Parts: sequence; C-alpha cells; structure tokens
Amino acid sequence: MDEGLPVTSLWLTCQQPARDQRRGRYVRATSSHPGKMLPHLAAYAISSYTVPGDLVFDPMCGSGTTLVEAMHLGRQGIGIDIEPRFTTLAEANVALASSQGATGTARVFTGDAVGLRDIVPASAVGRVGLVLTSPPYGRGTHGLVQITRSGVRKRDHLYGDREHGNLAYGGWSRLLDGFAAILAASSALLRPGGFVVITCRPVRRQRDDLIDLPGELLAVARSVGLQPVQRCAALLAAVRDGQIVHRAAMFALMSVRRSRDEGIPVHLVAHEDVLVLRRGLPGFGSTASPS
Repeated sequence: MDEGLPVTSLWLTCQQPARDQRRGRYVRATSSHPGKMLPHLAAYAISSYTVPGDLVFDPMCGSGTTLVEAMHLGRQGIGIDIEPRFTTLAEANVALASSQGATGTARVFTGDAVGLRDIVPASAVGRVGLVLTSPPYGRGTHGLVQITRSGVRKRDHLYGDREHGNLAYGGWSRLLDGFAAILAASSALLRPGGFVVITCRPVRRQRDDLIDLPGELLAVARSVGLQPVQRCAALLAAVRDGQIVHRAAMFALMSVRRSRDEGIPVHLVAHEDVLVLRRGLPGFGSTASPS
C-alpha cells in the first residue's frame, strides 16, 4: 500500500440513503440520470487522493456528481459527457454548488471523451491530480418506479441517445474498447503520480451470466499503462450495529427474488468495486507517495 493512502479498503459511503445525500445539494432533475455516483463516494475519493486546489477530471461526468463534490471540497473540476441533456444537468448542479458557497470551480463540456484533447483546455494537460469516473453498465439501469393505472412502470432508466455514439449502446466489446480509449486520453491529462479512481460493479447480463466488469476494467486500465494501487469496496448499503442494511430498489429486489425462485443463487448488490490506479512518476515505481 502506498504511504499516505487510506488505510481502509472498505468505504462507508452509504450510511445515508442516496436521496438524502443529494437533497438540497443537487437540482431535483438530477434524478433523471440513470447511473449517478454516490456523492459520499465521490467526496471520499476526492478527499483521499487530492488536496485543496487540485484539478479533478471526470470524462463521463453525467449529472456532475464528481464536479459538485470537488467544488465543495475546494478543488477545481472539469467534466465531459456525450449527452447534452446530462451536461445541462451538470451545469445546473455546478451553478447550485457555486450559489451555496462552494470554494472550488468547475467547467462542463459536451462531447465524446475519446477525443477529449480537442475538448478540454490545453492548460489542463499534465495538471489533473485525479480522474474519477464510472462507466455505463449497458443501455439502462433499474431507473425509477412510477405507479400508473396500468401498473408499475420504469422511467429515467436509459443512458441516452443511440445516435450519439454513447458507449452504453455498443455492447460489451465496444464499451471496453471505448473505455480504454477514454482512459488513455485521460491519463495524458494527469500530472506525474496522478490518480485514477474507477467505480464499477459486476453486471448480470442474463440471470445466470455474471460479467466481471471490475476485472475487465482493471485489465483495460493496465493495458494503457496505469499502475494498480488499491482495490477497495464502497458500500451501497448502511452498517448498523455490525449488520448490513440494504438500500436496494424495488426492481433489484424483484429480480433477486425471481432468480432465487428459479434456483439461481443471486444476492443483492451491496457494494461497488473501487479501482485505484496511478500514472507513474518518472524514475519511480508505483510506491511513490502522493503529492
């Protein structure tokens, strides 16, 4: 383990429900994004791997969680997203953070992060202390529940428009290839010794087909020259008196119950994997201390 890094590999990032973490800190329309990062997870990563004044970058910033938490912690932020409706959300959340007295600043850009060198300011190259992001897990998620006269339906569960080249719609091979290109481009923004933190979880494509997405992404990150530092678990559940209290949505509960009824030993997801990697320091290995 690197000197100066967090000593725990378990991050208690969901002691409060996600909605309470966002209430009043994000605009209400943020709920329309299907794959939001937990604010407390983002804040913990930013606090652990950067210092005030550092530059934090999210190449798939969605509704802007990384940027907002960076601002409230006195960091500077840059975010890109391919979906204009999500960058509009991120800009609204950045404006709200500023109005609430956040001491950091952030900028949001719309575009494909594979070509981020043509999007971000040239002044950011070699200055980023932390790349913090999470990939899509496919074309959609569980979304939100809406009760109608015809029954229960999902809403706000799709990542965006197929026509924009969104990685969520290209299948697993294209997602991994695209993520590799984004990581390679992002690493060029990092200062020597800068960190990359990726949050992800295994994905069940079919009820009996579990994809080790964290393992796949770790291999992708290493293939573009990033050095593994830590692998942690960020809880998506609370801990009360030593017991796990799940925060699972209704559709997740229904899916687990169906699978168990069919004899498939599925469990509720209670954590996300956190992959911590680093750009090497010239003349040093991956054991150099953070700045």
